[in-house]
Amino acid sequence: MDFDLGDVSKGAGSFSYEAAGVDVRGEHEALSRLLKHVRETFSFRAGMPAIDVGYFAGVVRVSDNLCIAISTDGVGTKLLVAQMLERYDTIGIDCVAMNVNDVLCVGAEPIAFVDYIAVERLNPNVVEEIAKGLLEGARYAKVAIVGGELAQLGDIIRGVKVGHGFDLAGTAIGIVEPSKIIIGDDVEVGDVIIGLPSSGIHSNGLTLARRIFFDHLRWDAHHYCDELGCSIGEALLVPTRIYVEPVLKVVKSSLRVKALAHITGGGWLNMLRTRKPACLRIDKLPQPHPIFELIQAYGNVSDAEMYRTFNMGVGFSLIVSKYDAQKALELLSQCGEEPIVLGEVESVGERSLRLTQLDLVLK
Repeated sequence: MDFDLGDVSKGAGSFSYEAAGVDVRGEHEALSRLLKHVRETFSFRAGMPAIDVGYFAGVVRVSDNLCIAISTDGVGTKLLVAQMLERYDTIGIDCVAMNVNDVLCVGAEPIAFVDYIAVERLNPNVVEEIAKGLLEGARYAKVAIVGGELAQLGDIIRGVKVGHGFDLAGTAIGIVEPSKIIIGDDVEVGDVIIGLPSSGIHSNGLTLARRIFFDHLRWDAHHYCDELGCSIGEALLVPTRIYVEPVLKVVKSSLRVKALAHITGGGWLNMLRTRKPACLRIDKLPQPHPIFELIQAYGNVSDAEMYRTFNMGVGFSLIVSKYDAQKALELLSQCGEEPIVLGEVESVGERSLRLTQLDLVLK
């Protein structure tokens, strides 16, 4: 898709996630310091956790044949777009999605969810709209919302308008047998990488997108884009997809599923989060949604930055044995998915993602 950029990109340079305010390099050090103390807690309960931290969800063993998977996440600055549009009925879907999709990645079935809503100023109408999205997300994920917290934090929370600020996060738990935990410890050369389509930007990279559209271009959230067929705010607010049904269909089959990845913060690098290091060769890239083409064009964002920040049209990926790939595609299609074979495991021993069509290697 070609865009008439006019003069909007002149003098703008190249935008990046870090330049937009996300300290990508500092995050590694902060996490290292955090995990140094977190890992000390493992000895407090014998036999816990079942896997190390660093995967999409934590897993704890509660009996010889049962583990519980746990994930906590929020919606990030997508909340600011919701405030700009004063539309709050879908943001709860994102909150559920961000957590249940992560729980899926260790082979667990999500069963329950709790939410955390913190508000600058209590508005029962807004809270109810958020709850509608949580309900819809729970319906898609087939989880029960068993509790939560509503906190009034006027001295802490801020939003795009005075009194409108809020934060939304949640925790999902799932169940999995110890022998069926999936963390990529048996990936091997020739395994096939399958991608599932995203619905749009989902809930990651919004800080960079907002910098480009609202700060650099000075667009209003209601600015209509012919390329999108809707306003820029509406496009950014499209809910994150929930992949519970199709992924469980494959996981619960007899097929050899080696690894699962939720393509969120870190973009396609999430595919490398396997216990056994591997080089993944991506030979087929799906056509990115128009929202990504707009971000790249107006922000002069490099291909590397796009693929390590956004989902670029793939919201979830599976690595399966090459002998089971065709059956996996059939099962996913039966669930209404349009799966795409992205590539294969090229080698093991070193982590890298090789995008052959772009002559690009990400590590």
